Amino acid sequence: MSILSGLSSPADLKALSHADLERLADEIREFLIQKVSATGGHLGPNLGVVELTIALHYVFNSPDEPIIFDTSHQSYVHKILTGRAEKFDTLRQKDGLSGYTARHESEHDWTESSHASAALSYADGMSKAFELTGRGQNNVIAVVGDGALTGGMCWEALNNIATGDRNVVAVVNDNGRSYSPTIGGFANNLEGLRAQLANLRIQPAYDEVMEHGKKTLKSMGWVGERTFDALHALKEGVKYQVLPTEMFPELGMKYVGPIEGHDIGALLNAFNYAANYDGPLIVHVVTEKGHGYAPAVNDIADQMHSTGVIDPATGIPVKESHPDWTSVFSAELLAAAEKRDDVVAITAAMAGPTGLAPFAEKYPSRFYDVGIAEQHAITSAAGLALGGLHPVVALYSTFLNRGFDQLLMDVALMNLPVTFVLDRSGVTGSDGASHNGVWDLAVASIVPGIKIAAPRDAERLSEEFNEAIEITTGPTVVRFPKGDVGDEIEAVERLQGGIDVLDRPQEVDDEALQVLLVAVGSFAEPALQVAQTLNDEFPGEVQVTVVDPRWVIPVSPHLVDLTAGADLVVTYEDGIIHGGVGTSLSEAMSAAQVDTPLRQLAFPTVFPLHSSRSQLLREVGLDAESATNTVRGWISFLDEEG
Repeated sequence: MSILSGLSSPADLKALSHADLERLADEIREFLIQKVSATGGHLGPNLGVVELTIALHYVFNSPDEPIIFDTSHQSYVHKILTGRAEKFDTLRQKDGLSGYTARHESEHDWTESSHASAALSYADGMSKAFELTGRGQNNVIAVVGDGALTGGMCWEALNNIATGDRNVVAVVNDNGRSYSPTIGGFANNLEGLRAQLANLRIQPAYDEVMEHGKKTLKSMGWVGERTFDALHALKEGVKYQVLPTEMFPELGMKYVGPIEGHDIGALLNAFNYAANYDGPLIVHVVTEKGHGYAPAVNDIADQMHSTGVIDPATGIPVKESHPDWTSVFSAELLAAAEKRDDVVAITAAMAGPTGLAPFAEKYPSRFYDVGIAEQHAITSAAGLALGGLHPVVALYSTFLNRGFDQLLMDVALMNLPVTFVLDRSGVTGSDGASHNGVWDLAVASIVPGIKIAAPRDAERLSEEFNEAIEITTGPTVVRFPKGDVGDEIEAVERLQGGIDVLDRPQEVDDEALQVLLVAVGSFAEPALQVAQTLNDEFPGEVQVTVVDPRWVIPVSPHLVDLTAGADLVVTYEDGIIHGGVGTSLSEAMSAAQVDTPLRQLAFPTVFPLHSSRSQLLREVGLDAESATNTVRGWISFLDEEG
């Protein structure tokens, strides 16, 4: 029987020998490869933390001693060790296992973090709570990727943690990468430490001194914590001449490391020391993303940070790929940069996922990766604009939330020409609540002077992006969803104000109920399905016209004019219902004293659980069939009232 099959909780680990723990690591690594290749998910990061997570659960007592992952896409091994291995066939699927820590799944999951750089702040607050409630002896452990340490919140948290004597253990999981390779001065310091660790491994003198130290301590009867404390001091003495010692201690915190992250013995020694240390400390663990799986290790782009369904033997995707929104934007950005020397690009540690990698390769001097620091990215973009350039800031939609103050006060207040390209806008699905990009319209629409475009297809993405970078009077946003871009949807006519008519009756019947369906972005296709069904179902009684405003914020006065000639206006969007396009259009109609009834098809104000995009749209009534039924009900109500 495998060791893994006999585990149901972290307590079961403590009965295992070190040799058993190493066997368990091999079993878990193979388990991850087989399961994640079948469902998709964050494979590379979790292969890199197998030994690290085993050692944490072996030494510390979860859930009484919380282990918080930042970000928790690296929590798969934690889930396996806390009794959820049998659920991995449902990973990231509807009603299945979340791809992040989830409080409803287990008492061992204290947070639901999937935005980086927050774990140390959680740990700071929890350790304060423990101190006030008589549990101050318990450790709080934050596992922080080196990429997350490029975010400002980590350093704000460390500034507070270091001032106290609370038992916070900050484990730096240093694999040299966030999504892409980690950048910046801090990353360079870690790289120096990693290099010196590699040098120490091949220095015979180091090995001889350590072996002699172990024998001497054993002969003296020193065991456990005293052994590690003495050996650690000895190790520090050996490497003092070659390792920089000022970086972490200057924070006022004890520093242990660097530790080989795939050596269970070294990890257990380090964590035993940390568990018995009074006060905050940092354990620097060097790991390899994708460790033990050649296709991940050899994947130069992102070491299989996140995959779809793959062949476990080769790592090659099973599903045939099609042109997606990101690649269309990537090509347009390159084309724009060839024509304009003032176009520069900024990303927050996600050059590949946001389509900026080709730009970075061709125009390295005009590309800036600032690390996981959206706030800095946006204000730095403001500085670039003040210097006469036109910055393009490419982010996942959900991460714009983190930089709202900078968008509002550092960019918009000065009417600076910065273009924000928001990938994964609207419903994304399997990554769960915090990665769905349903807030961007509501968040950005309240910014004075901002202009927001929502392209419906690849041609409109090209068109609207190029229009955006021509605007010099303030910030612009171009948003698009996750996935394949789909077919072109041609307009019947372009009206004044750039509004596209996608479908309308050939002849207007004054006796028929006139419905104006305002489709936002990629919802143009289901909107056309709704219109066709209702026009066919109620010939001569209902006439549905579908329009795409293209630029949805601010609301065009020409769109308001169209609403005045309708009997019912319906907005159809994948942003939250409060503060989106429907809300803005309603306010504009009210200001123009247009009293046509307006109804909204939009995302409810909820945090949705993970499922596929199509499942989630159907669940909240935004798929074409559900939308048709809803609009049919509104039409029936108006008929009864009329």
